[in-house]
Amino acid sequence: MLSKIRRPMLILHGQKDIVVTPINAFLLEQHLPDAQLLMYPDASHAAHSQYADVFLGYAGQFLNA
Repeated sequence: MLSKIRRPMLILHGQKDIVVTPINAFLLEQHLPDAQLLMYPDASHAAHSQYADVFLGYAGQFLNA
C-alpha cells in the first residue's frame, strides 16, 4: 500500500535507534515512490533533536522544493 502514496516524504532516522530499528526507515524509503531518507549514524530515537540544526536545514530545503 505504501507504493500508492504519491506525496514527497522526508524520512529521518537514527542508526542507533533501538525503539524503531533502522531497517524500518530503509523499508519506507524503498516502498514510498518519492521518499528521501536522512540517516544519522550517531543518533538514536530522537535524531531530530540530537541533530536539530542539520535536520532543520534539510527540512527547510525539503519543504521549499
